[in-house]
Amino acid sequence: MAMSAAGKRRAVTGLLVAPAAAWLVVFLVLPFIAIVVFSLGERAPEGGYQPALTLAQYMNLPARAAAFWNTLVLAPIGALACLVVAYPVAYYLAVKADPRWRLLLVSLVVVPFWTSLLVRTYAWMYILGSRGIPNLLTLVGIEDVRLLNTPFAVLVGIVYGYLPLMIMPIYVSLEKLDRRLLEASADLGARPVSTFLGVTLPLSMPGVMTGVALVTILLLGEYLIPQLLGGGKVFFIGNALVDLFLQSRNWPFGSAIAVTLVLVVVVVLLGAMRLAYRVAGTRQVDLV
Repeated sequence: MAMSAAGKRRAVTGLLVAPAAAWLVVFLVLPFIAIVVFSLGERAPEGGYQPALTLAQYMNLPARAAAFWNTLVLAPIGALACLVVAYPVAYYLAVKADPRWRLLLVSLVVVPFWTSLLVRTYAWMYILGSRGIPNLLTLVGIEDVRLLNTPFAVLVGIVYGYLPLMIMPIYVSLEKLDRRLLEASADLGARPVSTFLGVTLPLSMPGVMTGVALVTILLLGEYLIPQLLGGGKVFFIGNALVDLFLQSRNWPFGSAIAVTLVLVVVVVLLGAMRLAYRVAGTRQVDLV
């Protein structure tokens, strides 16, 4: 029996999707299942995993409450700080910059990714350390200022390290902005501030939500910046996972924290998507 046209399309679609689906199953789904199994077990006497069926590891999550608190507080604050810095830059690149120089300026935004984050973070360790900004402050009479190994240092590292990831989605959203809407707003007598709040900002919200969600999700698993700029005093969940898996070798407890982190990421994603769809729906209604 000859296959119908719809059946052929489904078969072709299945063949195209199969490699990506297999990749996700092997490198995402199966490892996550293993982590869930580990989280229901117990720590072996010599360290590692010992089969069991218990929720004791999840009940022990308050023992790492400081890591969860630092992550769930500093990650959103860092994402918002990135947004505050990134939006004017993206707005200038997309709306105000000379088109002849726009490609070069956008390329400069991506240049920091050409250097390892480790090297760039070490640079900030020197800048915020005793020989950097605090040393300069002593020259003007301000002494005993400690910037390194503080939440402030971690936030500085977050903004510096993740700023390009926030700029690019906003830039793409603003670059697609229909300039005729801005002209129409000006022709109707709206001031620049009113045009920005009523037209530009709502139309750029999908890019804003994408950037905030992307940066926040990556920060939830951040390890390097808190480790170097926090100096072991500002722990994130990523630092707790490294300690549990590689040092204390408590794989079940580390797995329970990892599963909880994945659930937090899913909640953040769903919330960001719901808010983005709501903003998009409101925007469509306003335009109509």
